[in-house]
Amino acid sequence: MVIDALYKKYFQKSKIFLYPLLGIKKGTKIVPSETYLGWGTSISPEDMKLVCVYKTLNNPDYSDFEKDVLLKHSRLCDYVKADNNTSIFTFDFSDLDDDWGHFINGQYSKISMNIKRKILDFFDKNGGNHLYVKSYLFPDKFFDTYANILNVSISLLQEVGELCDKPNLEKELLTLEVVDLENIKILD
Repeated sequence: MVIDALYKKYFQKSKIFLYPLLGIKKGTKIVPSETYLGWGTSISPEDMKLVCVYKTLNNPDYSDFEKDVLLKHSRLCDYVKADNNTSIFTFDFSDLDDDWGHFINGQYSKISMNIKRKILDFFDKNGGNHLYVKSYLFPDKFFDTYANILNVSISLLQEVGELCDKPNLEKELLTLEVVDLENIKILD
């Protein structure tokens, strides 16, 4: 696998750089439909929380995963059943404030080495994402590749220092409202 093109669309930085830090086994069938750095006006990126949205599935695999992994997770600080089909799990990362700051500022290369390893270890070494994520975490090894793709000088990229844009805090903000579940009629 080689890097020969750039991602043109925005991708959730929280899903690539933070979700792997939860240590949830890669390859599990149950993954969040999306991840965020905030939620409405109650959680902001400065709170150092990862908000994960899960589609509630009526099957034993999901129920077991929720009970055995999510609800027992050491970083879990909040759980909300938003509606009959959606659950929101919030995880606390306040113990990683330096790395969180680097992440929020798009300074992925400044993230500590042990955190970089956890992120990279999450991605399959033979998969396409692994090499891209590696280039974001260790940009100095990829400046020449990106300079060729972008048709710019290596020195320009060295001056910028990073190969991935900052998290877009608007796109990383969950705007879902919670339904009052007691007022929902359950159909038989």
